[in-house]
Amino acid sequence: MPLEQITFWLFSAVMIAAALRVITARNPVHSVLFLVLTFFTAAALWILLEAEFLGIVLVVVYVGAVMVLFLFVVMMIDVNLAPLREGFVRYLPLGALVGIVMTAELILIVGPRYFGEAQYAAPPPAPTDYSNTARIGRMLYSDYLFQFEIAAVILLVAIIAAIALTMRKRPETTKYQTPGRQVRAGKADRLRVVHMNSEER
Repeated sequence: MPLEQITFWLFSAVMIAAALRVITARNPVHSVLFLVLTFFTAAALWILLEAEFLGIVLVVVYVGAVMVLFLFVVMMIDVNLAPLREGFVRYLPLGALVGIVMTAELILIVGPRYFGEAQYAAPPPAPTDYSNTARIGRMLYSDYLFQFEIAAVILLVAIIAAIALTMRKRPETTKYQTPGRQVRAGKADRLRVVHMNSEER
């Protein structure tokens, strides 16, 4: 087996295992870190497919920016895991049904058309002046412009929702400071002299 295929199967196995740990890990921070590993291995697969620009963008944008935002949100909202785990068994059949439907949709959409027997033939070599970055840019801003704008709006909504979640008031766990009270504080409010008799031995 060629080295390229061995590398492909290795990264694919790591990506599938990390993706499974994203939804099975009990700690939300661990889930986010496994998602980072999934993105890294997906970027490696993009590079193996000679789509270097997509691989680098996946690492820079998702691992470097979006995952930092996820970690920030997960650590700031202080998720209570006990109520979430109580409904796991109750919603498991519905979740399994949704997963089966999504898998069937993926197979119907990209399976026979793009991954059939006829697709195993190697594509013709690209010319020396070919740029996959320029090709992706032309496709994004011409053929898929509407989908690209919808994705940008969804990301904007996600950022606004993350900020709104972190700005909520939690009096039982959050301590607030009032600058006006701090400025008005004097020595009598902060210092108390206590007179005590010396100990006798």
